[in-house]
Amino acid sequence: MRIFSDTRPDINMSLKTRRFRVEPVPRLTPETRWRTEAMRSYSQPVLLWFTRGQGRITIAGVTHGFGPHHAIFLPPDTMHGYEMLGQVFGMTVFFPDDPSLRLPEEPMHLRFREVQQQGELTTMIENLQREIDGDQPGRNRAMMAHAGLIAVWLDREVEHGNPAELHPDAARRLAAAYSSMVERDYRTGRTIHDYAQHLGVTPTHLTRSCNIACGRSASALLTDRIHFEARRMLVETRHPIKDIARDLGFRSAAYFTRAFQKHTGLTPSEFRRQG
Repeated sequence: MRIFSDTRPDINMSLKTRRFRVEPVPRLTPETRWRTEAMRSYSQPVLLWFTRGQGRITIAGVTHGFGPHHAIFLPPDTMHGYEMLGQVFGMTVFFPDDPSLRLPEEPMHLRFREVQQQGELTTMIENLQREIDGDQPGRNRAMMAHAGLIAVWLDREVEHGNPAELHPDAARRLAAAYSSMVERDYRTGRTIHDYAQHLGVTPTHLTRSCNIACGRSASALLTDRIHFEARRMLVETRHPIKDIARDLGFRSAAYFTRAFQKHTGLTPSEFRRQG
């Protein structure tokens, strides 16, 4: 069914090695919920493999439920965020953005009911992780080979009819188009009116479509994306707050501070100290 902050690599690792990563789905704390629930993207392809638990995930402006044995593939720069309902277990696989892997170009949401399918994907991910964690000769080649097998496996699932259409109606297609534009332009200071005009619709129609697709307004999606990036930069960099405000399209540091505090309940300085 076609329906998760960039990594901070170890500078001592080779280019391909540092871009491969397998991590457990994070356990949430009240202080870190924003890292999964807020709208964000990765600059590299990502596969989410949920093995236990359930929740809701918004991908490219469209919300779907997920549960045990759901796999979600996200191409680079796909805006998304997910909410876990209770405890969720699984793995997150980060791939290098390498065309030779021939990974899918569109988001995918796959549901596996057969034990054999579930075991196959788990085994492939574990094989890749062993190469990432090991230090054997030919390690980079082996990682690329294991990743290539995962790509082929995903292609076969598409051919077998596993994925369903992610954007089956006009509202969801519009929300997806808007989400793509937000991911590209959220740093520019563009307003909802600007986005709607570019998409050839009214702001009211755009908001109505986003509410249908994900239960959130167009402005809420845009605000969430901007403030995820603000929080990430406050925690992961030492950039001055005025520079973060400028980089995110705010007309002044004071305006950014007011908007950030309204969204998070903390000033940027308070959030940075807490992080």
